[in-house]
Amino acid sequence: MAQKSDPNYKIIAENRRARYDYAIESDLECGIMLTGSEVKSLRTGKANIAESYATVEDGELWLVNSYIAPYLQAKTFGHDERRRRKLLASRKELARLWAATAKDGMTLVPLVMYFNHRGLVKLKIGVAKGKKLADKRATEAKRDWDKQKRRLMKEHG
Repeated sequence: MAQKSDPNYKIIAENRRARYDYAIESDLECGIMLTGSEVKSLRTGKANIAESYATVEDGELWLVNSYIAPYLQAKTFGHDERRRRKLLASRKELARLWAATAKDGMTLVPLVMYFNHRGLVKLKIGVAKGKKLADKRATEAKRDWDKQKRRLMKEHG
């Protein structure tokens, strides 16, 4: 990841619920094909990837149901807010993702959308498996215990 002092690095949208609902096995950084008005809108930070997912169709990777707010200054050359956007990944990665979703029953979940150190929009996708209710409870109990443990260590040295 980029340094905190990097002026170009900026998180646009984050799917915080993904790590709660899914067990992330691996992740992949990929590019995203956008129009000019979409990039301008992302610079203002108006996007949501919480309800979106990625899919491999016909040898291409697509981001479905992501929301990028319309850019009001681009009146005639605007964009559709929830259109399917093509993601850019190598053929080797596409084959791995297709195998994970088709054969292993995994889900491709967008984790975070950000501007990298060069100012390009990138999307981090997680290859994940859905958690059951018991798994979610166990994760929550472990998080609470870790929080309590830190508090006790801070109080009692």
